[in-house]
Amino acid sequence: MTYHRRSMASSVIAVDLGGTKVAVARVDERGKVRGRVEEPVDATVDQIVRLIKTFGAADAVGVAVPGLVRKNGTVWAPNLAGWDRMPLARMMTRKLRLPVFVESDRNAAVLGEAWRGAARGRRDVIVLIVGTGIGAGILSDGRIIRGAHELSGCAGWMVVSETENEMTSRCGSLEALAAGPAIERVSGRDPAELAEAARRGNRDAKRIFGDLSRRLGYAVANLISLFDPETIVLTGGLANAADVFLYDLKRCALERAQPLSAPAVDIVVTRLGTEANLLGAARLALRANEA
Repeated sequence: MTYHRRSMASSVIAVDLGGTKVAVARVDERGKVRGRVEEPVDATVDQIVRLIKTFGAADAVGVAVPGLVRKNGTVWAPNLAGWDRMPLARMMTRKLRLPVFVESDRNAAVLGEAWRGAARGRRDVIVLIVGTGIGAGILSDGRIIRGAHELSGCAGWMVVSETENEMTSRCGSLEALAAGPAIERVSGRDPAELAEAARRGNRDAKRIFGDLSRRLGYAVANLISLFDPETIVLTGGLANAADVFLYDLKRCALERAQPLSAPAVDIVVTRLGTEANLLGAARLALRANEA
């Protein structure tokens, strides 16, 4: 467990619940993190409540979860055992006696990037998360695009190639070909090791990242043409290797996207990393508490 405390302020508590860890922070109305706790996740509501209570009084709580938040308020988080229809907001509200607002991590990420990150002040923003999986948080005129079934942003299912493998039917074309596990299957190395090899000029590594940049470029082109955003923020584990493939990704996207939209879009790498989820959860709670 890590614990970093700074000066307190009137604020909300933000929670970033992941598949392996949970981070909880106090965040003020200016987006400053005023204290932070992190632990390995045990997938229980009591753990989250206990960590929140270490910060004392708060006005509201925002929670980012790694899955789907249904319209009835229940959470499906496939990486957390037993979280098929978890009534998270209701349970936490009862235990904390505070307003609790729950959002998917991809939507929290785009709220955080638009509030205090690489898309600060923008209202039409897409965060493309490329890591173990691939997803997107989408803001249009400042509003989250959710879809009829809360499934907007399942970017891993975009079709970017006729190439298929054993994962295509399970997680979608883009994710099967361009997420972190796809790189490991092709190369036998994790993305960080492969990126270092590409920086040293290794031909196989450069070829693999060339394929990756093309497929992600197609995906970004599709997002630009469909949503006409101001900014697309690349985040997730593969963002750490962006220096290896971002130039080619941008070139491919500009060649394939709607020609009036494409030149006006900023395609950038996150400045917040996983902190975007915490800030987005805090933003959600602040907005809702002010309403």
